[in-house]
Parts: sequence; C-alpha cells; structure tokens
Amino acid sequence: MRQNPTETLRRVLPKVREALHVAGVEMQLTAAVSFLTILQDESVSIHSYTHSFLQVILLHLEHRDTGVSNAWLETLLSVIEVLPKETLRHEILNPLVSKAQLSQTVQSRLVSCKILGKLTNKFDAHTTELTKSVVLPELIELSRDEGSSVRLAAFETLVNLLDIFDTDDRSQTILPLVKSFCEKSFKADESILISLSFHLGKLCHGLYGIFTPDQHLRFLEFYKKLCTLGLQQENGHNENQIPPQILEQEKKYISVRKNCAYNFPAMTVFVDPKNFHMELYSTFFCLCHDPEVPVRYTIAICFYEVSKLLNSGVYLIHQELITLLQDESLEVLDALIDHLPEILELMSTGGESSVQENKLSSLPDLIPALTAAEQRAAASLKWRIHEKLLQKYACLPHVISSDQIYYRFLQRMFTIVMTNNVLPVQKAASRTLCIFLRYNRKQEQRHEVIQKLIEQLGQGKSYWNRLRFLDTCEFIIEIFSKSFFCKYFFLPAIELTHDPVANVRMKLCYLLPKVKSTLKIPADKHLLQQLEMCVRKLLCQEKDKDVLAIVKRTVLELDRMEMSMDAFQKKFYEKDLLDQEKEREELLLLEMEQLEKEKQQNDGRPMSDKMFEKKRRDTKTPTQSLPKNIPISVPGPSSVTPSTSKEIKKSKLIRSQSFNNQAFHAKYGNLEKCASKSSTTGYTPVSGLGKTSVLSLTDDSFRTRNASSVPPSFSPNTPLPSTSRGTGNSVDPKSSGSKDTQPRKATLKSRKSNP
Repeated sequence: MRQNPTETLRRVLPKVREALHVAGVEMQLTAAVSFLTILQDESVSIHSYTHSFLQVILLHLEHRDTGVSNAWLETLLSVIEVLPKETLRHEILNPLVSKAQLSQTVQSRLVSCKILGKLTNKFDAHTTELTKSVVLPELIELSRDEGSSVRLAAFETLVNLLDIFDTDDRSQTILPLVKSFCEKSFKADESILISLSFHLGKLCHGLYGIFTPDQHLRFLEFYKKLCTLGLQQENGHNENQIPPQILEQEKKYISVRKNCAYNFPAMTVFVDPKNFHMELYSTFFCLCHDPEVPVRYTIAICFYEVSKLLNSGVYLIHQELITLLQDESLEVLDALIDHLPEILELMSTGGESSVQENKLSSLPDLIPALTAAEQRAAASLKWRIHEKLLQKYACLPHVISSDQIYYRFLQRMFTIVMTNNVLPVQKAASRTLCIFLRYNRKQEQRHEVIQKLIEQLGQGKSYWNRLRFLDTCEFIIEIFSKSFFCKYFFLPAIELTHDPVANVRMKLCYLLPKVKSTLKIPADKHLLQQLEMCVRKLLCQEKDKDVLAIVKRTVLELDRMEMSMDAFQKKFYEKDLLDQEKEREELLLLEMEQLEKEKQQNDGRPMSDKMFEKKRRDTKTPTQSLPKNIPISVPGPSSVTPSTSKEIKKSKLIRSQSFNNQAFHAKYGNLEKCASKSSTTGYTPVSGLGKTSVLSLTDDSFRTRNASSVPPSFSPNTPLPSTSRGTGNSVDPKSSGSKDTQPRKATLKSRKSNP
C-alpha cells in the first residue's frame, strides 16, 4: 500500500478478503492491525479507504473469537473518527440498528452499543432527530438487555453522552433508568458497582439541576454507602483463613471505594462546598483513614482539588492533611506532595488572597508532620520521593515563619547536603537550602549559613563536599542577585581552581561562564582580573589532560561572553531588571529586620510574615513602569529619591545595615596589588590560548587572607571563614583527594591518583 496503492487495491486486497473468510485467529488479528495502520499512514484517500476496507471491517466484527472481534472493533472505532457524517449514517448507523435487536447475540449487541456511543460523539448536540429517534431508544433497549455486560456497556455509554441529551430526555428517560440501575446494583455483580462508582461523579454532574431535593439526598446517601462498602465486614481474620471468593469480593469493594475517592471533588460540587461540613466531612474522614493504600492514595491525589473547592472552608480539612502527611505508605505521601505548595498556600491564607494573618499558626502539628514525612522518605530506598519532597519544601518561606524554617528545616537541609549518598537528593536539598537562605529575615542567621557553606562545603576535607559547594554556587547564581554572589561566593568559588582533585577543578571550569556572568564592569573589574588570573594559571599549569581540554574550551567560551555594564544596556535589559528586583528584595530584608526590631522595642510585637510579603509586593518595581534609560547600578531604596524624612531615615538605615562593600573588598588588597603588578609586567586579559605573556603568581600571593579583612557585619566570635585552602603541595591527600580517604575522579574519570 505504501509503494503501489492502486495495484494493491486491485490485485492484492481481493485475495486478502478471500483468505480472511477461513483465516485463523493470528491472521485475523494481523489483518485488523494492518487495516488500522493503512488508515493511520493515510496511504489512500478516505473515500478509497471506505470503498475498499470498511465492509471488510464490518463483516468481521462478529467473529466468534472475542479477541478478534475486539481487534476489528478498535479498528472500526478509529475509522469512525475520520469518516464524514453522511458515510457514518448510511454505511454504519443504519445497518447497526438492526444488529442491536434482542434477537441478536450478546456479542453483537455489546459491539453495537459501543459503536453507538462512538457514533453519537460525532454528531453535534443540535442533531436531536438522531439522538431521539435512533440512538437513545437503542441505548435504552440495550440497558435492559439480559446480558449484564451489555447492560453495563449501555449504562456507561449513556453516562458519557449525557451532554448531548436535552433536559426532557435526561429527566424523563435517563434519570429513571439510572435510579433503577442504582437500586439493583447491590443485588447484581460487583463489577456493576465498580462501574457505577467510577461514573457516579459524572452522572451527578450531568443530571444536576433536574434532581428533586429527595432525589438529591438519595443519590448522596448512595455515594456515602459506596464509600464505606466492605468496611463493615472487617473481622480481623488472617488472609490465609479467608475463602478465595471472599478475598476477590473484598478486592472489588476496594475498587469501589477507590472510585469513590476519585469522584470526591465532583461530589463536593454536588452538595455545594458550603454544605461540606454537614454532608461530606465524615465521608472524607473515612476515605483519608481507609485501611487500604489505593483508597488513601487516590484521596491524596484529590486533596488539592478539594482544598480549592472549599476555599475559605479549607480549615475543615487541616487534620486530614496531617493524617496523610503521616501516612505509613510512601505512595500516599508521594501523591499528596505533588501539589503540596498549593495546598499549604491555600491553608495559610484560608483561601483569601488578601488575608493578613497566617492561618497555619493554628495548626501546631504541621511542622512535626512535615519533618517526620521527610525523615520517613530519607529512611526508605525510594530516593525519588525524597528528592521530590525536598523540592516541594522550597515553598515553606511563603507559608511559615523564617525562624521556624531556620530552627526546624534549614539545618536538616545542610545535613542532607553533607551526608546523603544520592546526588539528586543532595542537589534538591542544596537548592531548597538556598531558597531558605534567600528568604531568611535575620542577618545573623544568614551570616551563619554563609559561613557554614564556605567552611564545611567549599573548604571541606572531602572532595565530594567541595563538588556540592559548586552545585550550591550555581543555585545561588540562579536565585540571588549578582552582587550577593560576588560579595560572598565569588572568591571561594574560584579558589577551587587550586583544588588537588581533578574532578573539582573540572566542575569549576564548567561553572566559570556562569561565574563571569555575575560581574558588572567597571565596578567588578578587580574580580574579573582575579578570574582571568585563575584561568590563565589553569591554562599554564594544569597537568591533567582532561581538565586541560575543558579549560581550553572554557577559555574560548569566556572570550565570547559579553560583559554586563553598570550603565544600561538594551541587550541585557530583561536580565538586568530581574537582577535589580532580586537585589531590591535582598535590601528589603535588611530594612524589614530593622523595622521589626524598632517595632519590638516600641510595642513588643513582631512583624508577621504576611506583613512582610505585603511590604515586599508594595515595593516591587513593575517592569512596565521603568523608563528605558534607567541606569542599572546598585538597585534598592537608595536608587529612589526619598520623599519624606522617614524614607531618608530608612535609606540610611539600609546602607548601615547592609554588608560593607569597602570592608569586604579590603580582603582583596593583595589581589589588586598583584593585578597592578601584572599590568607592569606584561599581563593582559586572556584572549587566546598561546600568544599572551603570562604572569607567574605563587599560590600564597594569590590567596593571602588576614584577620583584619573580616567584614564588620560578622561578630568577632564568628568571623567569615578564610577562603584559603592551601596549595596542592600542602594538602593532605587523604583528606582532600577523595570522598572518604581515596581520591578518585567521580563518574567522569576513575584513573586519577593522589594529588
């Protein structure tokens, strides 16, 4: 058909038709798939396909083998999707009506029912002549069929087609049928109950508005009964002592309750969320405490939808959130945390966007439940769940206080980064830790975290920790402003060019373009010089051939990079605005901390996180409102002209509370001297690979630090850690060359010896 469709239809297809009359099951199945493939490949036009293949497909729909019949049915249902309406009427619909009569076989009537449902979806809702005169009567007749599978297929088709029937059809024909179906369901096979429980939400939605109050109540009670089906039969017997037929029945009951959990959001709409507490809370409680994991898993998936529907009434299900967070099954936890940030946000605001008070303060069990959930995930072998949970915990700064995060979560993230053996988990914890640091509102706590990151990761004895420090630097570049990274992490990062382990130097080389992107010229010219010296030293002194190859590629990439300027540049407009907003928020943290101290001194009441969020939003500078000639310098309140003496006071306060750039840059005195010296000895910025003169610097001159260079922001007892790690010759190979004691080139290369 692909190579020569005309001759295939004329000469081959007739032979295939003859062979199918006596073909076995395998050939029938192959032919059904082949006919479907020809349709999907569009080897011939729809008109030619209808003329050549449609009658063959219809002929074999009633094959005695159920598998073959179903295969041809699937092919026909796909054909129906592309056939024009007139062809459907004359070639399929009209012949189908006679085959749906009660005199036909069960298989024939079942196939007819499924095709009717597919056909009806092809016609719009205004084609009422078709629905009233043909489809609906046939479906009603099939719903009364003696075969239970036919009745079930007819019922499911009616539910799926509710939208195309008018109000009269729904109230006079479909509703009585559904009532009868529900009343007889408990006496029938459990498979009927499974189907009914699955479609009940769609059914109640489709018939909503035509129920009388009594009918509404009866359907609600029917749903509640299904939600607890089988629970009353719990007898505590060992499964080995229960007869197989009873076990099979219990499995079906579990499926029914699982379907009820799936339909719970639809039933919440059915009763109106305002009536949730009176009508459905007890049912929701039962589903959240169901003894079977599939039921709790499904209700956990639906938890966010229910929370949205309840809106201001979301406080009603606070305890159920705690219950699911503490569930013994990690699958349930996994289902719940997919939308955990949105759920916590709804609960913290009570469904109100302008609320000033955090509603989660009335839920003291939340933080213990969150920490316990993380510990259970960490203790399991399912590291992907642990990774996802750590990623979702990044939402916590928006829903609980900065102090709660600092004392209950931040140190735990740091421990995971330091000790966990799964790399994706470590990275997730590192990124979340950076977000916690980003929104921490106490300068002293921020200093402590920065100090730990530099000392225990960047200068850690294990090369594995130093690799994680570089991951953390990458996240800081992403989350914080450029000035923040340059102030605290730029030098500790580039000092790793002297690391004794090849893998660390290699990873740093990959990071250097991002490191360079944080610089602004001319303000950061001295940092650019240090970066160029480090790259030049790597280029000249690197002994590892793999690292050297990466250094050479990195040099070319660095040369191609354009630097961001302090003055406005149109090409960096959006990035600079984003960075300006980050820096503005970082300065706002300092301002809020000082205002909170003043407020506590005045009336003893701390500022709430919600007030801080409001202040943060109020001070945001919309992108649209910024003039195009705005200078992108050090942003923040200092760049805005104060209109009152109070604002002037705040501006001064911010400058005094922020870290002193001049004091911090005092660290770099020796470096700048080296740079100055280099300008008189032939030093030029790296612009190629082999034709520039190189200044030879000793490691000691490059990384000299002294006690007087500690920023005044740090207390004398907690100075900023020295960023010097010593040269490769002075480092103990056992402590710096490996994750534990043996140096290795993790995953990238395994042949490296001790440095």
